[in-house]
Amino acid sequence: MTATVWVLGDQLLIDHPAMRSAEEQTGRDQIVVLFIESESRSRRHHYQAKKLVLLFSAMRHFSEKLRSKGYQVDYRISSSTSKAIQEHIEIYGPETIITMAASEYAGRQYQQTLQEEFKVPVRILPNTQFLVGSYNPIPEAEPGKHYVQETFYRKMRKHFDLMMEPDGKPSGGNWNYDKENRRRLPRDVHPVPPVSFETDEITRKVMEEVDQKFRAVGSVEGFDLAVTHSDAQLAAADFFDHRLADFGAYEDAMSSQFQTIYHSRLSPYLNLGLLKPLDLAMEAQKRYELGTAPINSAEGFVRQVVGWREFMYWQYWRLMPEIEASNFFLATRPLPDFFWDGKTDLSCLKHVITRGIQYGYAHHIERLMIVSNFCLSAGIAPEEVNAWFLSLFIDAYEWVMLPNVYGMGLFADGGQISTKPYIASANYINKMSDFCRSCQFNNKTRTDENSCPFNYLYWNFILENEEQLRKNPRMGRSLLGLRHLDEEERKKIRVRADWFLNQGMKT
Repeated sequence: MTATVWVLGDQLLIDHPAMRSAEEQTGRDQIVVLFIESESRSRRHHYQAKKLVLLFSAMRHFSEKLRSKGYQVDYRISSSTSKAIQEHIEIYGPETIITMAASEYAGRQYQQTLQEEFKVPVRILPNTQFLVGSYNPIPEAEPGKHYVQETFYRKMRKHFDLMMEPDGKPSGGNWNYDKENRRRLPRDVHPVPPVSFETDEITRKVMEEVDQKFRAVGSVEGFDLAVTHSDAQLAAADFFDHRLADFGAYEDAMSSQFQTIYHSRLSPYLNLGLLKPLDLAMEAQKRYELGTAPINSAEGFVRQVVGWREFMYWQYWRLMPEIEASNFFLATRPLPDFFWDGKTDLSCLKHVITRGIQYGYAHHIERLMIVSNFCLSAGIAPEEVNAWFLSLFIDAYEWVMLPNVYGMGLFADGGQISTKPYIASANYINKMSDFCRSCQFNNKTRTDENSCPFNYLYWNFILENEEQLRKNPRMGRSLLGLRHLDEEERKKIRVRADWFLNQGMKT
């Protein structure tokens, strides 16, 4: 029996379950592995140019690797996925199509239509890119019930025996060392930047095609990411050798000088299937056991990979598709134009947005406490914020962006994912970064003409949503601060916020 194995572009697993299943069923000589570069899918958003290069180059390198191992490969560049599949069937006439369930909702819905559309038996195997595919900490989630990441994370740690003692207690005695991960980056510290990779002929051709065919964000110039499994492993080793030890202490730090600081920048490779989450978590544990990484760094990294990342994927599938329509604070303002060119006088936003345009990367605190914080306090429509995140970042896929933006970043889901709105004034930004040093706005005042917009937007948001926020027990400290604002001060805050939201954002 001949079989087609359709490998999706973000499922570049060496041990792909569909390939393994097909080979066991028919033998390698009866398999054709299908890859599709769909131009319509690649134009769903104005994606970051380097993301498109990363995706297409990784796909093409993987297809060549399979060819070198004796697999027959059909690599198609087509106007649409359906057209590519139809042409493939007409040429190869497979008796069955085997594929792995897509990580995104629309992709999985489309897979369900394949058999009826193409009149070929289709087998869709479970997705193995995520640990919750083999172990679900909360198998019978109740609709409408709130589930916290910490409970989920502890169950994951126990099940996969990550940083656990023989007696069932967590390494070091605590489950979470987040309180030790909030140091500001000192002026005399210079983190080692991530390793870069030379482009080969395949990648250079992809760069030319992306430059010519797509109206993408940023530029293909300077592309230096890993596009193979072996290079992704080198990128991981580079992180563990040079940045993991200090990752924990400076996990929340932001810098105008250093983009990555001590972060791993491995999420693009994880999300493509070039790296495996459990392998990375186990390596962090190993470094802790060897004494080359402190516990707050190792645990912080494990929490990101098997805690938050898996929790986002789990929440995505629990809450789809309803979460896409959520808008708890009824935010409707359009995204400011400066989000697409970085031309703003706000130093923090300028740095983060400009880097995103140039490199497609910002670490998680910059995304949460700079970009999402601003959008939440300014009342930007969730769908516009989500579309921007999907466009700008090289690791952005709907399963991770939608719950992070609607849940964690904007609280648009009303608390299904996060326990409170993550909103802060300029005081937090000044505490955790050096952005304010080069900014024309005053981070100490809130109603003067040159006051930082983060300050009056923060208090304006609290005032506008006071009734809703009082229902959230974690917002107590913020609401208590209203006691210090008399009517005159409140009026000034509203005036400044109104001016900025209706005029200041557009200048």
